[in-house]
Amino acid sequence: MPKSELEQFLIGWTALASAWAFILFGFDKWRAGRGGARVAESTLCWVSALGGWPGAFLGLVFFRHKSAKPSFQLKFGAAFFFWAGLVAGALKLAGRW
Repeated sequence: MPKSELEQFLIGWTALASAWAFILFGFDKWRAGRGGARVAESTLCWVSALGGWPGAFLGLVFFRHKSAKPSFQLKFGAAFFFWAGLVAGALKLAGRW
């Protein structure tokens, strides 16, 4: 994959995953106030780790959801480092780093 195509793919993937993560955080906050099935913390973390970290962070701040739970904050931080490692690895493979 040429460098520009890889970069475009990474940007597109991150944008889509971020939008999905933001929606999941909003949905989980909505369900938290009404009872019913919630989004698992592991799902929120995996979506974050697989590219949705920016949107998940916005959802965390915008909805003020999971922001006061230290155990989730630790998992969320680990998801960020996983995501950053994936991006760094992809850029290194593409010769951009």
